Amino acid sequence: MVKPILLFIVGFILLIKGGDWFVDGAVGVARRFRLPEILIGATVVSIGTTLPEVMVSATSAVQGQSEMSYGNAIGSIICNTALVAAITIAVRPGKINRRDLKFPVIFFFLAAVFYSVISYVTGSFSRPVGVVLLAIFLVYMVVTVRDAKRAEAPALPEGQASPAANSVLTGTENGGIPADQPADAVAQPIELPTPKDKRKARLMLIKDLAFLVIGAVLIAVGAKLLVDNGTKIAEAVGVPSTVIALTFVALGTSLPELITAITSLIKGHSALSLGNVIGANLFNLVLVSGLSVTLRPFDIPATSFIGGVNASLAVDIPLMLAVMLILTAPSLLRGKLARWQGILLLCLYAAFCVFQFAV
Repeated sequence: MVKPILLFIVGFILLIKGGDWFVDGAVGVARRFRLPEILIGATVVSIGTTLPEVMVSATSAVQGQSEMSYGNAIGSIICNTALVAAITIAVRPGKINRRDLKFPVIFFFLAAVFYSVISYVTGSFSRPVGVVLLAIFLVYMVVTVRDAKRAEAPALPEGQASPAANSVLTGTENGGIPADQPADAVAQPIELPTPKDKRKARLMLIKDLAFLVIGAVLIAVGAKLLVDNGTKIAEAVGVPSTVIALTFVALGTSLPELITAITSLIKGHSALSLGNVIGANLFNLVLVSGLSVTLRPFDIPATSFIGGVNASLAVDIPLMLAVMLILTAPSLLRGKLARWQGILLLCLYAAFCVFQFAV
């Protein structure tokens, strides 16, 4: 019992350090390419922090542990929203960019509707369903990257000429010096980036990318240590496997998002945290679930019932949709986050955990 506890602590330390480096790298990349933090959070950071869910669910699917694979994806979405995002909002509510938030939210609910219809109508996930979910993931990434590239070179306002055209029109095409003035009449000519400046910029980009990669690796290793040994500790005290999947494993694999959220708050990048949560939730539905189902199709686990209805269909999926609506709908309508959203989400998460142990 001592070894699992020690490895659990090591995993937690790796998660903390990995989250710190990952946020630094993500913010650096965002600034380097002039991308919104919420966009970086919804793509690069989300993929990195979703790696633990991918590994755990894929491994569980291959080993035939459908309860672990299914419960991890659903439980992680609930945990990400009602715990990770809730903490961020409760501590530091603020304004959001509705335009940047709208796209990942729309994709999430489109995927969630498809996921829910399959769950309630068929009660099982076939391999074609997994392929469709993975296709949604690819479309999201392609569209996101395309929009990001467009944002790098914004169109000039109507009627405004380009800098080159303006230089010709104003007679300043010769190095910024008006044609009717001698060269020495300009006190401070425009300085172009030197080779040294360009080399420094490249080194900074390499450093940021290294932080991203190393941080992602530390997060993945730390989460695996924490989940594996946390599960052993939970089983040693007699916790049921379904509860482990929806709570302990889901919480363990969501710790990267939690660490990233806390680190982002400390560093003043709350938009990065919110984008990470929404992106991670989408990836849990389409990437984690899609990969698991494609590797090994499975039926929705039915280990407990409420009034004759599968508890997962009666509670887990509706709660997943409800917490995402609470997080996103008021934010998109008002253009800002409110502390009451975070408090309400935290209360729902506490009730969810109590319910899992009570049923």
